[in-house]
Amino acid sequence: MDGIKIFSGRSNPDLAEKIAHEIGEPLGEREIMNFSDGEIWAKYSDNIRGSDVFIIQCTFPPAENLMELLIMIDAAKRASASRVTAVIPYFGYARQDRKDQPRVAITSKLVANLLTKAGAERVLTMDLHAAQIQGFFDIPVDHLYSSAVFVKYIKELKIPNLVVVSPDVGGIKFARAYATRLDADLVLIDKRRPKANVAEVVNIIGDVKGKNVLIVDDLIDTAGTFTAGVHALKAAGANDIYGACTHPVFSGNAIERIENSPMKKLIISDTVPLKKTSNKIEVRSVARLFAEAIRRTYQNESISSLFEIK
Repeated sequence: MDGIKIFSGRSNPDLAEKIAHEIGEPLGEREIMNFSDGEIWAKYSDNIRGSDVFIIQCTFPPAENLMELLIMIDAAKRASASRVTAVIPYFGYARQDRKDQPRVAITSKLVANLLTKAGAERVLTMDLHAAQIQGFFDIPVDHLYSSAVFVKYIKELKIPNLVVVSPDVGGIKFARAYATRLDADLVLIDKRRPKANVAEVVNIIGDVKGKNVLIVDDLIDTAGTFTAGVHALKAAGANDIYGACTHPVFSGNAIERIENSPMKKLIISDTVPLKKTSNKIEVRSVARLFAEAIRRTYQNESISSLFEIK
């Protein structure tokens, strides 16, 4: 495709390579380095004047990943790119989307402002922690859903007597989409969160006894909340327990918690690089979905069929 240029930051180069391969275009040449004091420096080796530039970079910690994306956007605008699209498979800081207590920042709104101010004219992302974050931007946001990849694979597993579980009230719409497409019942875990990264399962709303369970979430951080739900489901009489998670942040001893839980299999995407492999964890790539979204964006075609959710 003439006129398109695809570049990658350093946060998830493997996914960027897969996306470029699916599109059939090589990743553009760029130089990124850190000075001895840690400052980030970026330069495009290719001529991008008048080009439609797509920059693939996740913004999970450390904060240098976000800073690197901002610098790459600014460099592209100053190099006279015709349009710059920030492709952010995992949008970090999305959990800070409201003032849930006094004197705190709404950091996801701040990040949206930074990206727009740097010169991004469109954002392409996947499974935001809260869909309304799209409203924080004054530029178009295309929001993809991993369910387009996961549901097809889960159907291939042919799991009998399946119910879909939302790990909390906030994820009910996310889980309902899976339940609808898998023709399964929906169950809700009612929990309390006394502080960040800590959750207590209070009640399971729905019947899981004697049934196979799929618990779905947009991201897993420490896995404490997720595995607490798994243990509660098992105690309530569930048979095989499967999990599906878009963003495997997996901080601390998250993978050890997953391995020690009664979960049979956890299906994740490759929006965040997997730090350690596990027999219980299976990765399904979302590269083809992003590649098709990039192609349609470049050709000014509709991408609604890619993220249709019921």
